[in-house]
Amino acid sequence: MLGIAAAIALFVVLVGLGAFFLYNSLPGQAAGPATDTPPAAAEEAGEADGSVLYIKVVGQASDVLVRVPGGEVLTDQSMTQGQYLSYDQAQLEVTLGDPEAVEVHVNGELMDLSDAEEGYTFVAEAAS
Repeated sequence: MLGIAAAIALFVVLVGLGAFFLYNSLPGQAAGPATDTPPAAAEEAGEADGSVLYIKVVGQASDVLVRVPGGEVLTDQSMTQGQYLSYDQAQLEVTLGDPEAVEVHVNGELMDLSDAEEGYTFVAEAAS
């Protein structure tokens, strides 16, 4: 009788864990990976931190793609108001879904994106 009770308890625990992990796998439920967290210096400053590239969403939202030209994708996500990121690679290829919704600094200088259209792409290079 004790064995049956233990088997039932184990079954209930496994079903509970399965439900927990299923719930967390639904879109919008789980926290993003730690790599999406901005650097502490940028978090404290809340503004451009002197990185090669600094992007902050000041409007509603924008898709942001940042990658090393011909190589690794560093971020490809839809960012919402208040989110920001920064990178220090020597050269970065950037595509902005809605340039009007973001503030972009390259080498600490604010870029003028007033004439940029949706899907605007540019290359950010480290100052020499």
